[in-house]
Amino acid sequence: MRNRVLKKVFRFVTGIGAVGAMLIGRSIALASPLKEGADAARGKGMPADLFGENGTFTQITNTILVVIGIVSVFMLIYGGLRYILSGGDSKKVVDAKNTVMYAIIGLIIVFLSYALVNFVIEKLEG
Repeated sequence: MRNRVLKKVFRFVTGIGAVGAMLIGRSIALASPLKEGADAARGKGMPADLFGENGTFTQITNTILVVIGIVSVFMLIYGGLRYILSGGDSKKVVDAKNTVMYAIIGLIIVFLSYALVNFVIEKLEG
C-alpha cells in the first residue's frame, strides 16, 4: 500500500517537474541574449519568428501540451472502460477510479500550464 502511494506521489511530482521545466525553458528562451544568438545563427531564408504567436517555441510548447491533453483524454476513456468492466471487484473499481482521477488532474494541469505559459510569454514580450 505504501509503495503504491509513493509511486503515485512520485508520478505527480515528476509531472509537475516536467511542466516546470517547460515553463523555465520557455522563459529562458525569451531572454534577449539567447534571441540575439538564435538570430545570428539563422541562415538566409529561414523563418525569423522564434517568439510570438507563430514562433517556433510557441508552436513546440503548444504541440507538447496538446499531445499531453490527448493522452489525458485517452486515459480518462481507458479509466471509464476499466470501471465498466471491473465486474464489481473492489480492487479493480478503485484502480479504475484512480485512473479517471489522475486523468482529470492531468487535464487540469494541461489547461493551467497552457494559460500560464501564454501569460508569461505575453508579459515577457510586452
